[in-house]
Amino acid sequence: MANNNLITIPKKAVEKRGGFVILSLKEYEKLREETMPTYHLSGKKAKELDKLIREGKREYKAGKCKEIKSLADLD
Repeated sequence: MANNNLITIPKKAVEKRGGFVILSLKEYEKLREETMPTYHLSGKKAKELDKLIREGKREYKAGKCKEIKSLADLD
């Protein structure tokens, strides 16, 4: 009987990368969100920033973001 839950990682790959961490996607997302710094704003500026962040997260999840090496890559 085959075990479909078995993951094999070569020892050389572990040594080369310094180890691996395996988390569920839910745990990873929670950890990623908790590592963001917290700022306390109020008033109009706080609402504007909240809106900007919501729009940015939406675009990121929709795959509308791209990795750039410098601002010149934005063209």
